[in-house]
Amino acid sequence: MRVGLFVTCVNDALYPRTGIAVVKLLERLGVEVGFPAGQTCCGQPQFNTGYRRETEPLVRRYDREFAPYDYVVTPSGSCAAMVRDNYPRIGRKAVAEHRGHELADAAARSVPKTYELTEFLVDVLGVVDVGAYFPHSVTYHPSCHGLRMLGLGDRPRRLLDAVRGLELRELEGAEECCGFGGTFAVKNADVSAAMGEDKVRNAVSTGADVLCGADNSCLMHIGGILRRQDAPLRALHLAEILASTEEEPHA
Repeated sequence: MRVGLFVTCVNDALYPRTGIAVVKLLERLGVEVGFPAGQTCCGQPQFNTGYRRETEPLVRRYDREFAPYDYVVTPSGSCAAMVRDNYPRIGRKAVAEHRGHELADAAARSVPKTYELTEFLVDVLGVVDVGAYFPHSVTYHPSCHGLRMLGLGDRPRRLLDAVRGLELRELEGAEECCGFGGTFAVKNADVSAAMGEDKVRNAVSTGADVLCGADNSCLMHIGGILRRQDAPLRALHLAEILASTEEEPHA
């Protein structure tokens, strides 16, 4: 089994430790992981702001760069949802416009093998206990794309429940959006900030040491508010918790 890591723009630019954690975790589980250096953005920012034609070259690139791999794994429900939900839409639209089947074929090849990290662990590898150790109290925020578009369900929680030393605390209003929403946070800054403050208030009230999630875009938004409020809580990607072991604990 060969897996290609789709690290995503946010992780590549701002949270490289998350990508490193994914590789450590998968290799610990016996998976051969590759990283195609030609990978770029999935196209979500362009597509979500109405630039469909500008997104099309990225669909072709994704298909080309990950062609040698059996699976593509990404630590981002948002980007996984872009590939799985919107690439087929882009392909169908191109066909309807009589511009050929190239994009539809690229989507057909990419969609079945693209997985968000937690669903790959649970559904493909069939593991819940990944051998992790993280002796901290944690509360979990399920991001909108993973929750609603991918239907991750309880997969992330099952993985967290199996981590030795971890105390999982319930987050009130967990299924409510944190307010990031990509360009939503730019176009509707006041609403976005208010939603983020609601999420932070509920997270801090758990008394947990760490707020974790499966999307660093959401954690960036929440974490920024936490830092500005000097809150006693840090945001951390789920992959970094799962990669932590007693022998190599997360710093």
